[in-house]
Parts: sequence; structure tokens; C-alpha cells
Amino acid sequence: MDISETIAKTAYHAYEKSLLNEVKSGPIPNHIAIIMDGNRRFARELFLPPTEGHKEGRSKLEEVMEWGREIGVRILTVYAFSTENFRRSRGEVEELMRLFAENFRKAADDERVHKYGIRIKAIGKRELLPENVRSAIEYAEERTKDYDNFIYNIAVAYGGREEIVDAIRKIAEDVKEGRLKISEISEKKVSEYMYTGDVPDPDLILRTSGEERISNFLLWQLAYSELYFTDVYWPGFRKIDFLRAIRDYQRRQRRFGK
Repeated sequence: MDISETIAKTAYHAYEKSLLNEVKSGPIPNHIAIIMDGNRRFARELFLPPTEGHKEGRSKLEEVMEWGREIGVRILTVYAFSTENFRRSRGEVEELMRLFAENFRKAADDERVHKYGIRIKAIGKRELLPENVRSAIEYAEERTKDYDNFIYNIAVAYGGREEIVDAIRKIAEDVKEGRLKISEISEKKVSEYMYTGDVPDPDLILRTSGEERISNFLLWQLAYSELYFTDVYWPGFRKIDFLRAIRDYQRRQRRFGK
């Protein structure tokens, strides 16, 4: 490493530390939701197959989980695989399913998960997933079910409209069976029927890759969330990018007197 690279690296770490201290002095969002976008484009620009981009994206998620825990973000919900993603090539979908099965088991056995009391939960239409992925999800959820210091929701085979439809069906069934009165249906009650019904709605929704749309993610829950978009591909997402998103959220809170 030459002198210019050393100086650049030192300056970067100094800026990261300064930004971290600034963020820690402000209000920390309790719940952050992330649309992890750009794995395939990241791989394409490096002339790699899409699966390599997904592997890099998996490593990045582990880093972001650590960053969030470090500053006190209690709930993290990430969009890993939508129902529309099943339309991708068979080979890519099969590789993603293999990675999901591997990652849920790896997370469940990670000593940090148990040290810090992290509960892992999958949200989405898991009946659409292959048996090995469902089994890995059940393993992770069972091993972490008693933790509540931090909560990590992984949206797999997820669609926001499908989630709302599922909630409507469950409400209708409960009304039909006499478990719920029509007069009891309220915004709060409907929220309880969502996949994330046991946690507060996101304070901040972050999307990588430069796209500025929600893509059928948490459509009910985002009603009052702050939205933040960055043009960095997910595998290239840096800690300073994460901290800048939090800082932007904090500035909005101050602007509106929250």
C-alpha cells in the first residue's frame, strides 16, 4: 500500500468514526427496514454471475446487522426475496434457495445471536419455499424464539399486497367464527394481523441501488415511515452509507420537531 492509499484509508476511518459519534448523539430509529437491491448489477459490472452478487450480498447483511446492533437499532427487517423473484431463471432461484437454507441455519448457530439475544423470524408465504428452506427457517426461529433484545425479520417469498390479502382473509375468518366483532376492526387491529404484527412499524425504510420505489414492501407498515434512497449497490453498501441514512433520518426528526 503506497502513501496515498494509506492517507485515504486513514481519512476514511477518521470520517467514519466522526460520523458514528454524531449519529450516536441523536435519536436512533427503533426499527429499520431495508430493500437490499443491486446484487445482480454489482456482479454484472464485475463480469461475474448473479450468484456471486448474492453471496456478496449475504456477507453485507451480516455487516449491516452488526452496524445496527452497535448503535442500538432493535428491529431490522430486510427484503431478501419477493414473490416476483420466483420468475427469475431456475438456476438463480435454486442457488438463492440454497443460500437461504444455509444462512438461516448459520445464523441460528452464530454465537453472536445467542450472546446478544437476537430473535430471527421469516416473514412471507413460506409455503412457496422448498422444504429445506422451511426447515432451516423453523430451526432458526425455534432456537431464537425466547430472545427479544434484538429482532431480525427476513422477508422471503414476500409481497406487500399478498400480506394485506392474507390479513383480510384472517380477519374475515375470525369474524365468521365469532372470534372478532366487526366493531373491533381498527387500524391497530389490522396491524396485528400483518406478518410484523408483533413489532412497531418501521421508522426508516432504506433502499440501495439508486431505484426510488417501494417494490411491494411493507405497504401497510410504511404509512408514516421516513424513506431514504442511495445509489450504492447492496454489496457495496458501506458503514458510512448506513450512518448517513441514520443522520438524514435524525435531521428530519429535528426538522419536524419529533
